[in-house]
Amino acid sequence: MRAPLPRQFRYFAFVVVALVATPLVALLWRVPWSRIHELLREQVVVDALILSLVTSLIAAGTALLLGIPVALILSRMEGIKASITRALMTLPMVLPPVVGGAALLFAFGRNGVLGSSLEDVTGLVLPYSLAGVVLANTFVALPFVVLTTETALRSLDPRFELAAASLGANQTRVTMQVVLPSIKGSLVAAGVLAWARALGEFGATITFAGNVPGSTQTMPLAVFVAMETDQDAALAMSVVLILVSLTVLVALRDRWWPAR
Repeated sequence: MRAPLPRQFRYFAFVVVALVATPLVALLWRVPWSRIHELLREQVVVDALILSLVTSLIAAGTALLLGIPVALILSRMEGIKASITRALMTLPMVLPPVVGGAALLFAFGRNGVLGSSLEDVTGLVLPYSLAGVVLANTFVALPFVVLTTETALRSLDPRFELAAASLGANQTRVTMQVVLPSIKGSLVAAGVLAWARALGEFGATITFAGNVPGSTQTMPLAVFVAMETDQDAALAMSVVLILVSLTVLVALRDRWWPAR
């Protein structure tokens, strides 16, 4: 048993929780629940939802594919090299999204550092395209995979790897059959976090991929536009995004909150 906190702390905590909850309650209060099924069937909403689901799932898979090898290397690094690498990989998490989108544009745009060469070689133009949406989503989702996976790897008992190696398994086999299966739960959490972050991405997407209905307009972008043209549709789409966020938080609660 822990000693009870002072009453003033409890009151203050209640006020803070109320301040956070009030905007969400206000939004849910304004939702036209009687029309929500009709609103969610509107073509612009359906297109944005499908586009968001497809691009966010591809982005989450790409983030896992790219992030796991980085986390494996990073978990074995120490000192200043590890700090610099970790800071670089997590920068998209704290970078203003519009700045991230601008950086992508200068790197992968038609006149960008890599974009012009990519277009010459493959004919692929990333800005204002479906591939651009995936790239922007992957860019902001990747840090969640790297941080979650690295944390799990650093907490893994190295004796399992040593035991497998002593039985003749090579490094690739140890990694694929011992290390990664041992952190399967964390990999699932990393993928879900990456997907949720990609699904809710706004700034980098609109800056790099634009906001073209049926082509690059994801759910957050559709909500932004609908706030000016069809507020009821914006509220309906907001409910979907809130439910996704709550589902992710509940599903991953054991990874963040200690058991009682």
